[in-house]
Amino acid sequence: MKIALGSDHAGYEFKTALSSFLKELSYEVTDFGCNTKESCDYPDFAVPLAREVAKGAYDFGILICGSGIGMSIVANKIEGIRAANCCTVGMARLARRHNDANILTLGARILSFENVKEIALAFLSEKFDGGRHSVRVQKLHNLTGK
Repeated sequence: MKIALGSDHAGYEFKTALSSFLKELSYEVTDFGCNTKESCDYPDFAVPLAREVAKGAYDFGILICGSGIGMSIVANKIEGIRAANCCTVGMARLARRHNDANILTLGARILSFENVKEIALAFLSEKFDGGRHSVRVQKLHNLTGK
């Protein structure tokens, strides 16, 4: 499974650690930056990652900032993206099962790294339920014409 991983400065340490963790589990991970803890602007990393996920170059994306909110807002501006900011394993499971989310966003300032690992694994392991949820996801795509 191919995973696109990105962060801003607030999420840099978790992103780096999560990359190593996922690679140990045999995920193919591409790091979209940032590459330091120096202050930077999260859209600079979220937009290229989201565009690649939307094109199908990656199975999923994971974006980490201070709260996860900014990354989620930016990623959801890209046509074809359904980014979910998840704070619990349950939210991650439902984001995949009911919303067919293709990007997970996480908050480094509100979660422990243990939480981040658990949430990411839950997100990556769930399948979309389809059925009645497919109708709802299609309505989201109809908003942008796709």
